[in-house]
Amino acid sequence: MAKTKIGSVDEYIASQPETGQRALERVRSIIRKALPDAQETISYGIPAYKLNGRYVLYFAGWKEHYSVYPSTDRLVAAFKNELAPYEVSGKGTIRFPLSEPVPAKLIEGIAKFRAREVTEHQKAARAAAKKRYERSPGVKPSK
Repeated sequence: MAKTKIGSVDEYIASQPETGQRALERVRSIIRKALPDAQETISYGIPAYKLNGRYVLYFAGWKEHYSVYPSTDRLVAAFKNELAPYEVSGKGTIRFPLSEPVPAKLIEGIAKFRAREVTEHQKAARAAAKKRYERSPGVKPSK
């Protein structure tokens, strides 16, 4: 049987087992509240949130858990104590069991932290590009 292409976050959540739908709706609501300016989309077949054209956060449902992606080294260090009860993989995944309440404050904090990381990365990239441009032959440095 061919897989159906998921076109929206509503479709994605509806396609999940009933046991996980409530948790996924809660995760979605938390992320949307934490990142009100983010664009909600589907990327790699799972819900994703973008700010200024850059992906900030993804989530996905599984049989016994749901996951939030990506977890950077900085994020894991910043939330070390809060993440201790959960499985954090070295490949950027945080797993939350469906059998436990959704940790709303933690997921909100993760969303906001990732938004800051992406924004800082974009600012650093723009500054580096400006510096390279100003070092180009024939370009006068800006004041």
